[in-house]
Amino acid sequence: MDNRAGEMEVFVTAMDMKSFSAAGRRLGLSPSAVSKLVNRIEDRLSTRLLVRTTRRLELTPEGEVYLERARRILAEIAEAEQAVADGARATPRGPLRVNASVGFGERFILPLATEFLALYPEIQLDLTLTDSMIDVIGERADVAIRSGPMRDSSLKARKLMESAPVVMASPAYLDRYGTPGTPDELAGHNCIRFNFRRSVDEWAFRLPGQAALRHYAVSGNMQVSSGAIVRQICLEGIGIGRVGRFHVEPDLQAGRLVPLLEAFHPGEVETVYAVFAAHEHLAARIRAFIDFLAARIGA
Repeated sequence: MDNRAGEMEVFVTAMDMKSFSAAGRRLGLSPSAVSKLVNRIEDRLSTRLLVRTTRRLELTPEGEVYLERARRILAEIAEAEQAVADGARATPRGPLRVNASVGFGERFILPLATEFLALYPEIQLDLTLTDSMIDVIGERADVAIRSGPMRDSSLKARKLMESAPVVMASPAYLDRYGTPGTPDELAGHNCIRFNFRRSVDEWAFRLPGQAALRHYAVSGNMQVSSGAIVRQICLEGIGIGRVGRFHVEPDLQAGRLVPLLEAFHPGEVETVYAVFAAHEHLAARIRAFIDFLAARIGA
C-alpha cells in the first residue's frame, strides 16, 4: 500500500536527527530500514535528495524543497486529525444528516429543532422525512429514526420510545357512520390502509379471555404512505385509521380523535430507535442529537 505520509515522516525525522541510526531509534526502525525508505522516495522521484557521508547527511537542493513541503504536509495532516479529534470530544459541530419517518419528524423533531439548534449553533441540521425504508450507510445518513426489529448487524440502535397501535376516528365520522363495538364491525366501515409493500390489509386484535391474536380483514377507499397522512385523513372525518399512538396522542387528549376497540387491544408495542453506523468513536454532533432526543422524548 502506498504510504507516502509515512515515508515523509521518516525522511523528516532523519533530517532532523542528521542520522539514519538516530531516526531509526526514534521511529522504532533499523538504520537499514530508514535508508531503504529514503531510497524508495528517491527512486520514485528519480531525484537525489541526500548526499550521504560517513559523518552526516547533506540535503541536495531538491532535497531542501522536498523537506520543506514534507514538513508542511505532515503539519496539515496533524492539524486535520487534531481538529476531528477535538470535535469528537468537545463542541458538536458540522453537518448532521437525519432521516426520520414523516409522523415522528412532524411530531417530535420539527417542534424540537429550534431548541436543539440553539443548544448547538455550530451544527447544520439536514433533515429528510420519509416513510420509505432506507440504507442508512448508502444514503449517508448520520442518524435514522425507525421502528420495528433491527435487521442490519452493522448498525447500532438506541431506544427512544415505545408506541402501541391505536384504532381511531373523528367524532364527526362516528356520528355519521356509527361506532364499531367489535372488530367484526370494521367490515362495514371505511378503513384507511397503508400502501407499503410490507403492509397487509388486516388488523390484529385480541378477544377478551383469549391468548391468541386474531386478524381481521379491513377495506376502504384510500391507501396512503404514512401515519401522518392517516392522522390527517381521520381528522377530516373520512374513515377509521390505525397508527402508532405517538402520531395522534395530542389529538386523542384533545378529543379531536376518539380511540376505538380498546377492549380488544392486541397488546403489541413497537419500539422506536435512533439508528446509526456502528463506530468506536461516535462523532460529537451525532451523540448530541441522540442524547437530546432521548432526553426530550423520554421526558
